[in-house]
Amino acid sequence: MKFKLLWGVLLCFATMQAQSLKGIVVTQNNIPLVDVAIFNATKGSHSHTNQAGEFTLDNVTVNDKISCSYLGYGTVYYTVEETDFSNPVTITLTQGAVSLSQIVLTNEINTLNQIAAVDLNKNPVKNTQEVLRQVPGLFIGQHAGGGKAEQIFLRGFDIDHGTDISLTVDGMPVNMVSHAHGQGYSDLHFLIPETVKNIEFGKGPYYAKKGDFTTAGYVDFSTKERIDNSSISVEYGDFDSFRTVGLFNVLDTEKSDAYIAGSFNSFDGPYDSPQNFNRINLMGKYSYQLPQDQKVTITASHFQSKWDASGQIPQRAVDAGLIGRFGAIDDTEGGNTSRSNILIAHEKQISETKKLVSSAYFSHYDFELFSNFTFFLEDPVNGDQIRQFEDRNLMGFQTAFTEQTSLLETPFEYTAGGGLRYDDVDDIQLSRTKNRQELLERLAFGDVNQMNAFAFLNTEFDFGNFKLNPGVRLDYFKFDYVNRLSELYDNKSESKVFASPKLNLFYKANNNIQLFLKSGIGFHSNDARVVVANSGEDILPAAYGADLGGIFRANDRLIFNAALWTLFLDQEFVYVGDAGIVEPSGKTRRLGVDVGARFEALDWLYFFGDINYTYARSTEEPSGQDYIPLAPDLTSTGGVTFEDLQGFSGGLNYRYLKDRAANEDNSIIAEGYLVTDFNVNYTYKNIDFGIIIENLFDTEWNETQFATESRLFNEPEPVEEIHFTPGTPFFLRGKVTVNF
Repeated sequence: MKFKLLWGVLLCFATMQAQSLKGIVVTQNNIPLVDVAIFNATKGSHSHTNQAGEFTLDNVTVNDKISCSYLGYGTVYYTVEETDFSNPVTITLTQGAVSLSQIVLTNEINTLNQIAAVDLNKNPVKNTQEVLRQVPGLFIGQHAGGGKAEQIFLRGFDIDHGTDISLTVDGMPVNMVSHAHGQGYSDLHFLIPETVKNIEFGKGPYYAKKGDFTTAGYVDFSTKERIDNSSISVEYGDFDSFRTVGLFNVLDTEKSDAYIAGSFNSFDGPYDSPQNFNRINLMGKYSYQLPQDQKVTITASHFQSKWDASGQIPQRAVDAGLIGRFGAIDDTEGGNTSRSNILIAHEKQISETKKLVSSAYFSHYDFELFSNFTFFLEDPVNGDQIRQFEDRNLMGFQTAFTEQTSLLETPFEYTAGGGLRYDDVDDIQLSRTKNRQELLERLAFGDVNQMNAFAFLNTEFDFGNFKLNPGVRLDYFKFDYVNRLSELYDNKSESKVFASPKLNLFYKANNNIQLFLKSGIGFHSNDARVVVANSGEDILPAAYGADLGGIFRANDRLIFNAALWTLFLDQEFVYVGDAGIVEPSGKTRRLGVDVGARFEALDWLYFFGDINYTYARSTEEPSGQDYIPLAPDLTSTGGVTFEDLQGFSGGLNYRYLKDRAANEDNSIIAEGYLVTDFNVNYTYKNIDFGIIIENLFDTEWNETQFATESRLFNEPEPVEEIHFTPGTPFFLRGKVTVNF
């Protein structure tokens, strides 16, 4: 009798011991869901599903309360039973509305991306420019007729076209090294906004997987692997704007999905000289589930555009009545560009705890741009028009192996990877031209070959509520430049190695508070023409950064985020593509604070807002002469959206940029602006009707501004002052989308 009683006690005790719960999470159509958050509300532990939808949750006992949360699906709550430890659990999630309540605060890295995913769903992008505006604190501006890459502002940086931010689409780089117009030039116009599934971003140089250009941060765009239905939309509005886009589901089976997409844009703009802008985009994506938990995805895309531009105009010409705000000094500016891409990606879930992800890509890219910034400063007779041109082949690959294991009895995950990028740039040139027709003089002409091989190790030690995230990255660069202006064969080559360590700490204080401390070293490469001209010295300027912040959930409908940060940049040499010269710049420091809030007032009413302040100065200049030109110090974005309100949805958004210094002594000011946009949509059966209004209150604003020295045709001496591209006035468009 005593033996039976003892055996019963031991058996009861054994069932109470923590065990591992295994299972799979699928949709109603039995499709596995990746990266579903599995949370043990009883003990506070958590896990995520792998590529096959499978998960393992440790430290589980009978009667523990388990929740499964995934954006866009209703949260499922489950009470653990004894039989669940011998038979894997199958949990089915039902698709539903995206909500802040679905965000789970753990010690995970980049929880802010869950908030960005909610924003993207509540406030879908309506054009290519708005794709980048989804990143809190990121501003963009266009100043060359719509076809040129946007000017980017983030964390006190005038990034120009991408010098200090890394942009990728499905892992394929967007930034162009040693570009004809400027280092890091990033033309994202090959991306069709309607195909964007997710936007992942990170601010600062804290990520081992991210290398070149990741100083202010990075943005990764992921395109959809499948579409729920086909659709065709047509949009028309002011300034002879026209856009049509089609998404067509061509394959939808248990193991494979495929769709094609295309769009066409045209726009004359509000300018006295029409922009004559047009762009065509084509894309196709195919994915196939292979045996043994493997998946292969093939994506192909092409875009090409051409445009005319009124350029940046001097304020004095407008004040004197020589031209209007939408006039031009030289209306022969403009250009054309194209890019063709093919990307092959492979994922393999080797085991429950091991995963291999690889991809390879090839792009052919060409670029031609005609500009005139100084008018008649250099050539009083023919004018100062310049032509920038290049023809590029870009190719590369990368692979990463991830394993979840334990180290000294501590849950441990690591990702080890590497890859290579190679740019073959022919006929990269800067020339003086007249009316886009006549070549007056070649200022720079040559070929660039640039290679970047890299390896990285990212580790995560899980101490329960704490997660320690050390990482390191190693980059090797080889720069070659053949100067074709030289009478003799002139080929110069330099190489450089750069190591960038990272160390991040994440702490889940409770289910409503996540705190983080990030630190790391990053860099951006310099133009190959700078590298060989400077004999390889100071060619990979380092960036040293740190962030201290957190995410705070007041309740299921209200979330705040905040961060204090600092970033220091080393001495660097910059190639000015518009002038074909090398300009050294000194060390800089930036201190800032980012604050954001999201409030789901009702199931259909959503408020969002972000405020970003930066103190940016050069450290080697005297006080009063140490301003960093065009570095934004105060920006804010936000708005309100509504959805599923008796068939109506829409929103009101604003963006604010404060006045900022346009030169080093703050004697020339770039004026700030507050612009508000509005959109409303109505759905009737399978048809969506929409109205989009940019600049709702018809604000007079300058989209981009520069302190430039120029000379007009009738001026005896040059003048330095603000030159600007006017922002679009009140701009109304109508849109109809048919889903089938």
